[in-house]
Amino acid sequence: MCGICGFTGSADKQTLNNMTETIRHRGPDENGFYSDNEVSLGMRRLSIIDLESGQQPVHNEQGNVWLVFNGEIYNFVSLREQLISKGHRFYTDHSDTETIVHLYEEYGLNFVEHLNGMFAIAIWDQRTQTLLLVRDRMGVKPLFYCEINGNLIFASEIKSILAYPGYHKEMNPEAIYHYFSFKNIPAPLTAFKGIHSVFPGEIITWQQGRIKK
Repeated sequence: MCGICGFTGSADKQTLNNMTETIRHRGPDENGFYSDNEVSLGMRRLSIIDLESGQQPVHNEQGNVWLVFNGEIYNFVSLREQLISKGHRFYTDHSDTETIVHLYEEYGLNFVEHLNGMFAIAIWDQRTQTLLLVRDRMGVKPLFYCEINGNLIFASEIKSILAYPGYHKEMNPEAIYHYFSFKNIPAPLTAFKGIHSVFPGEIITWQQGRIKK
């Protein structure tokens, strides 16, 4: 189990570190960060595959596509072989995470059609100034987001979003009603107003300060 988080907008090292620390229990082995003036990405890693060179965030050959990932890709070995045959160059030894970066380079948004696994993925594409949030088809891996002043904030757990200083805690009465009526809060609702769950199989696109689904 790993955890990811991040936000768009100006870099804020302290905020990113605080958000990442709240999910330390999801990945006790190491952390990883990436920031520019548009997006900040953080992650906590539980090292299972490629212990020595599988650190995140990962990037493509040109360093203009960055990714953090929670989950496991079961068919990454065959995907890696296919991508290498198409000319992609890998810098990790056998990381399933880096496979996703090159798969996105090769197929764009259709990259998810090639994945067999469970995953919550955040991809920052500097070329198009686009942030993508992707959740596996069964919704095994959690992923939440909210929008504040034109910025997108996301995380594997809600409490990481609560660590973002621009969010003011407010309960969601509709979600609480569902919980006490049915013992369940249906997606995309959460117990906190403005914080949403990514649907299983959904891709959230943020570009030019706007969310597209």
